[in-house]
Amino acid sequence: MSLEQKSGTMLSSGFPIEMPVLSRAAADRSEDLRDPVRTAAAWPTARVLTVDEAGRVPIDSTDTGVSLSHHPATDLGAAPPPEAVLLGTVAPVGSEGPIDYWAIPGEVAVGGELWSFGTSPDPSTLREVGGLLSDTDAGLMTAAVAVLNWHRNGRFCPRCGEPSAPRSAGWSRLCPNGHEEFPRTDPAVIVLVHDGADKMVLARQPSWPSGRVSVLAGFTEAGEALEGTVTREIAEEVGLHVTDIGYLGSQPWPFPRSLMVGFAARAEPGSLLFPRDGEIEAAQWVDRAAVRRMLANGGESDGLILPPGISIARRMVEGWAALD
Repeated sequence: MSLEQKSGTMLSSGFPIEMPVLSRAAADRSEDLRDPVRTAAAWPTARVLTVDEAGRVPIDSTDTGVSLSHHPATDLGAAPPPEAVLLGTVAPVGSEGPIDYWAIPGEVAVGGELWSFGTSPDPSTLREVGGLLSDTDAGLMTAAVAVLNWHRNGRFCPRCGEPSAPRSAGWSRLCPNGHEEFPRTDPAVIVLVHDGADKMVLARQPSWPSGRVSVLAGFTEAGEALEGTVTREIAEEVGLHVTDIGYLGSQPWPFPRSLMVGFAARAEPGSLLFPRDGEIEAAQWVDRAAVRRMLANGGESDGLILPPGISIARRMVEGWAALD
């Protein structure tokens, strides 16, 4: 998908990618559902998910994979506790009606490895289990981790410094001076740079495991458009001037509070790469045949390892590799 600015207009074209894993969601998250009268009435049939400070939740094994382990809301009392967050409403198959799903912070039992469930639920993080969950569970867990992280780190009003308290079923905080704050999301771009033919750029950060490579990414700065972030970040990280910037898709990435916005961008064939010292350890042009070998081999070949399937980066690489 290309985006070019010409005399104030924007043109677009591009290539498709599959829905990123953490973008899947099947719950109704309408603001109207957070009305306190409605949530109180729905509480007796609601379900609650517990999330600890590490972002782990109890997980159950099923015949087809794994699922979130939640418990009846009434276990917590006759009404939602102040720290509870309404994740959304779901109408499960065979149920008599929609069910509210909530999340609360708390301790979860630490058991064995992901696949060693035994008779008790074992906790897992979103990175580990997100790709194994259903669309509904993946969306619920992503929202739970994101919003509870925000509450955990935003207990004081950023305007006056007074302690604040949750309101609107956990989707805002209000301080004694009437200042209301809402969950923060930091936009970041993630960019697949290609040459318009059969090569793309793969790079690695110094902190990554040996062999791990990915596409390029960076945070949007204040007062900056997403397209501007793409141009600036690619120039900073590998010294390339890019054109034909185009939107591919987006994915929440609550580690701790990002929204990854995916783009493709074109650089001139054969352009030299200049990795930014301290940020990019190495960068290289890789042809489509090599990328396809990696994908056919589970994401690893020729000494390179692609991003895991839970990331939008993997979906972007797969989409580009599928082009003729």
